[in-house]
Amino acid sequence: MLRLSALAAVALFAAAPAFAADLTGKYVEARTCDVYTAPCYANSDMNLTGKKALMAWSVEKGSLDGVRLDGLGVVAVVKASDTLGLKQTGAGKAILLVDRRADAAQREALIRLARRQAGDLLKNVIAVEASAIDLTVCDCQGGACATLKAGANAHVTTRCIDRDHDKTCGNEGAFYPPLAKGVEARAAVALKHGYSGKGFNETWQESDRRGAYVGSFTVR
Repeated sequence: MLRLSALAAVALFAAAPAFAADLTGKYVEARTCDVYTAPCYANSDMNLTGKKALMAWSVEKGSLDGVRLDGLGVVAVVKASDTLGLKQTGAGKAILLVDRRADAAQREALIRLARRQAGDLLKNVIAVEASAIDLTVCDCQGGACATLKAGANAHVTTRCIDRDHDKTCGNEGAFYPPLAKGVEARAAVALKHGYSGKGFNETWQESDRRGAYVGSFTVR
């Protein structure tokens, strides 16, 4: 009898579904410095560039704290005092663009999602704005081809890095890791990215910068 019970327990365990993530989706970021670069180039840029970034999460399916977020997105616009990815010596600022389709509970859940994923980068959120958010990541080019539009003010378009065409020196790699936690992403070229809102009293537009990451995120 004990042997049969043990076998039954093993069978039930084997038949149980694998643990599933609570929340999954696509992630894109773009920064005002090269994240795919050599240490010598990165050292020359430190605390001169790379102080601004866009970070975007587009939920494919799942819940956060019991709130369904399927198909919704949130974008963080970040302005720091130092090059992002280094230890910050001064307080940064952030603006959150939250999917305008979200209801009140979903809006708060999306804000929590961004804060959890970005950590201290979103410690000082100076504004939260409702916005139309459209993030598309295609399967071509190794998954590094993405387009983000967040209202009229924030945008990112990327392509994959061509290790021959985009080479600057012989010691290049993903020098800065992604800014968000829990993401699987590869470095990409930001064909264009920028922010033209009024929240910072400063805007930026860049093109052809090896300063993007494209991939996915998981929250358990």
